[in-house]
Amino acid sequence: MTDLPHVTWLKAFEAAARLNSFSAAAEELGLTPAAISQQIRLLEKHLNAQLFKRLPRGVALTGTGQAYAQPIRKSFNDMQLATAGLFGKQRKRVVRVRASISCAALVLAPQLARFQVVHPDILIKLTTSIWANRFDEEGLDIDIRYGGDWQDSETLHLGHENAVPVCSPAYLQNLGGSPTIHDLAGADVVQIFGSETDWGRLSDLHGLNLQSPTDWLKADSSLLALQTIAAGHGVTMVLESFAKQYVEQGLVVTPTPFKLPKRRSHYVVMNDRAGQREEVKTFCNWLMSLYQEIL
Repeated sequence: MTDLPHVTWLKAFEAAARLNSFSAAAEELGLTPAAISQQIRLLEKHLNAQLFKRLPRGVALTGTGQAYAQPIRKSFNDMQLATAGLFGKQRKRVVRVRASISCAALVLAPQLARFQVVHPDILIKLTTSIWANRFDEEGLDIDIRYGGDWQDSETLHLGHENAVPVCSPAYLQNLGGSPTIHDLAGADVVQIFGSETDWGRLSDLHGLNLQSPTDWLKADSSLLALQTIAAGHGVTMVLESFAKQYVEQGLVVTPTPFKLPKRRSHYVVMNDRAGQREEVKTFCNWLMSLYQEIL
């Protein structure tokens, strides 16, 4: 196997091949034409092959030179891209965020473009989970969790939330157009795992004496429940922050004024020393502002 040629020879060859001139290559690299000629002669000797035809005026690549120039040029381009990507001044700072599938899809995703406009130098890497209560992924900076306090990490409370009954406009008409809360509770209810007691708690809070709803369907996320009822059938009790996008798009409506303050809420949980990084602080501050807008 032939040893790799000296990188200086290859650089001279790439420039001369691209510019089709020793003089132009010399000017680009800050050398003399004689130095370029010498480096290419050393390269040809090393490879035991002629790369250029020396003409009365200028030079031209041989067939071997043309075949060799393409991969050499690509190699230099690849090195330049790798260097700029990893060490360039414009390299983006990365914040790795995990959230539940419902929070990610219904709250974060519709608003991330606003964050990127203001902070184009920060790249958000967003992943999802259904249930998560620990950092089990390497490199994760922020976990947006729903529940209570976590003593093992630094946390930020995103605010108290309400749940509301919602259904599609079409299903609303099926219930007579102006259903009572009792009509909603007696309809086909989509229950969300972990929130099965919400109807009973709503009844107790407002003294409604609602009958326990009969589950029509059970879903493991608010996103699935909303998608189901937005298709035209059923009622569900869901966080207002999750329903906001669907309400604004006219996919679902809130037929009654009754709300249920939730005991649990969303928290930002930061991994180890992630909170000391400026880009993580920036994203957390933006997230706090976002929740202040929607709650």
